[in-house]
Amino acid sequence: MQIESARARSMNDTRSLILDVALEVLGRNPDAGMGDIASAAGVVRRTVYGHFPTRADLVRTLARRAVDEIVAVLTEINASNGEVEAVWVDFVAHLWPLAHRYRVLLALRRGEHGAEIHALLRPVDEILADLVRRGQDIGAFGRHLPAGLLGQMAYAAVFAIADEGRSDQTLDARAATITSLLLLGVPEPRARALVD
Repeated sequence: MQIESARARSMNDTRSLILDVALEVLGRNPDAGMGDIASAAGVVRRTVYGHFPTRADLVRTLARRAVDEIVAVLTEINASNGEVEAVWVDFVAHLWPLAHRYRVLLALRRGEHGAEIHALLRPVDEILADLVRRGQDIGAFGRHLPAGLLGQMAYAAVFAIADEGRSDQTLDARAATITSLLLLGVPEPRARALVD
């Protein structure tokens, strides 16, 4: 029994390693193949395929992992019942490290796995749409776009800035928060005050 649990633990560790390395490799090159991921993880391709029979399975698992983490953050922050603008600022502050880790989803969402990643991100989109709708109802957020689309755009801006921020340290969580608030229709002085 102990040997079996040690083996299961080892397999889970290898699976986690492959996922972590895949995020890094795909973050540098969204078109990287399973061989590239195996090489970077220090395992043979057969090991990667043993955990993820296809590249689509690997991408799907990465997307599910990201969605689970982002939904957990959103649910916790959304439950605070604070002012919608402050809730958004807290969301971006907690999302920022995840945005760096999962920025590859932006590229993959536009590629061959786009429809599936869109579907997996639906719970995130729904929670954000609800938050934006609440903000629109009280006049804190603009009504220039429907709540769902506006939430997606503001959320995507955070990921886009995280992606660009790889080479420019001036693009940080503060820049992402202010930009996303501006997209939501918050006046710049108010956005800066909320962030400061």
